[in-house]
Amino acid sequence: MNSMTRKAPVACAVAAAAAVALAGCSSSGSSASTTSSTAHVSGGTADVALPPAVTANYIFPFSGLANFSQVNISDLQQPMYRPLYYFGGENTEPTLSIADSPAQQPVYGDGGRTVTITMKGWSWSNGEKVDADDVVFWMNMMRAEKANWAGYTPGLFPDNVASVTKVDDDTVRMTMKKAFSSDWFTYNELSQVTPMPMAWDITHTGAAAGSGGCTTSVSRCKAVYTFLAGQAKKQDTYATSPVWSVVDGPFKLSAYSAQGQYSFVPNPSYGGKKPSLDTVTFLPYTSDSAEFNALKSSSTLQVGYIPSQDLPQKSAGSAVPSTNPVGSGFTLEPSYPWSVNYWPLNFGNPTLGPVFKQLYFRQAMAEVLDQSVDVQKAYRGYAIANYSPVPAQPSNPWLSPTATSGAATYPFDTATAKQLLTSHGWTEESGVMTCTSPGTGASSCGTGIAKGTKLDIAYDYASGTPALTLTMEQLKSDASLAGIDLKMTQKPFNTVIAEAVPCTPKQASCSWQMANWGGGWIYAPDYLPTGESLFQTGAGSNSGNYSDAQMDKLIAATTTTSGTAPIFAYSDYTAKQLPVIFQANPYTIYAVAKSLGGVVFNPLLSLNAEYWYRTK
Repeated sequence: MNSMTRKAPVACAVAAAAAVALAGCSSSGSSASTTSSTAHVSGGTADVALPPAVTANYIFPFSGLANFSQVNISDLQQPMYRPLYYFGGENTEPTLSIADSPAQQPVYGDGGRTVTITMKGWSWSNGEKVDADDVVFWMNMMRAEKANWAGYTPGLFPDNVASVTKVDDDTVRMTMKKAFSSDWFTYNELSQVTPMPMAWDITHTGAAAGSGGCTTSVSRCKAVYTFLAGQAKKQDTYATSPVWSVVDGPFKLSAYSAQGQYSFVPNPSYGGKKPSLDTVTFLPYTSDSAEFNALKSSSTLQVGYIPSQDLPQKSAGSAVPSTNPVGSGFTLEPSYPWSVNYWPLNFGNPTLGPVFKQLYFRQAMAEVLDQSVDVQKAYRGYAIANYSPVPAQPSNPWLSPTATSGAATYPFDTATAKQLLTSHGWTEESGVMTCTSPGTGASSCGTGIAKGTKLDIAYDYASGTPALTLTMEQLKSDASLAGIDLKMTQKPFNTVIAEAVPCTPKQASCSWQMANWGGGWIYAPDYLPTGESLFQTGAGSNSGNYSDAQMDKLIAATTTTSGTAPIFAYSDYTAKQLPVIFQANPYTIYAVAKSLGGVVFNPLLSLNAEYWYRTK
């Protein structure tokens, strides 16, 4: 969540940094609108390119980590099912947009112990009202199915809410177990809520709306969740389903294929800004080159991206290329995601988990990763070195003073990395470091590491993006200089994020060792760059199952104390402890047809096509 990035883990590499991030705040340097002065023409269509090997494959806006990607959340779900509080909207900052939300500004009381939410009176497409019951339904579902919600962190939402009360048809009041920062609670807790219609509170097809009973009883939610999750697996029914056709967002599905192509048409019942376009279609591509060729030759593709390998080397002082690779019919726009890029290590892996738990090993991994080369060579300058859990771009007040210089916490140095390993009980044998001094002493391998353990590591990464492939090839080469053998395997994006989930050593699913989906984490639907979803013990999006008491303490302080100081302290500790390995964070150069206006690339990577219009 914050993931994906995904958070949504919101896809892979520069062109698709947004979609590859897992899904999961304010201020940004994102690009402005491409609005043209040409007359606004009603109707028309827009075709949008999706990143390679990335498909929107889960429609139910309540999912576990395996389906918690930006492309699912921002591109498929939120255009139809509007969250209680929507962030981004028609602006270039990752801030709350009340105009695009079905609720009024939340009102806090009792020193941050209560919050009152008043709905605006919007309607669902089936005539139901978007009301207090829909919020209570979601909250009850969260209480019952925490294990299936990727945004769940033990002790936080919904555990930190003592009661949820329907005051009247349009008003909900939550009472918290203690006082919280109102900014944090709005941006990282209420942001997770998506009102659900009574038409979904059922346990079988054809049942009467509300008959499932989840809205009134938490104990009855399991059967409702089981039904809805089962319906979400039937991708061939997405466009025709009586469940998923009940929407309150600006769009509804008119077509969907399991191969990843889908189309939206306007929802006339939407209570916010009504779409101007007749149809918006998302088109998947198998590779960057296929997408780029379509963009150059197509007369219908309106929004696409320029793959990094097809961009000229970036000139100093400019965010976009000095020449346009796709011609004069398109405007080029940079998009800086509100994200950080990293890959997780599986601390639960029965073979190498004990190795990954050693800070000296994680330092060595950071030191064999040459981010400056990745930025300049793999991404041709369209990326930013990333050493912290707080984004370096867009500009924001939460970036610690120790991180503003952009200096690496552990600079690239393969010799230093190798020395770290040899000084901790490892000996290079046939080119691969082997533990020859097990134990817990200062010069030993560390707790739980058996003699003879080799740094022979299975490393899966997302296919389809040459820039990511180049960074992985460089990493493999540099790691080998320190005696670390990375056995790299390319897999589809959806496969990589599905395998990179928290696990314990005895679980069959714990065989993965390192996994890189290419885009790290976008801070949505937790928009403040705090770590409760990513690195707190037991968090649903804590892919590697990292656990550290001091980290938990610092994260807790960010939730209760306002201001930047708690976030600075958390960020600095994370940069040193490396619960994940941070890597260069690419930004996207989008191409937008000059015949399309109203396009804004906000840092949350939501395209907000309801604001788009044809100019000719």
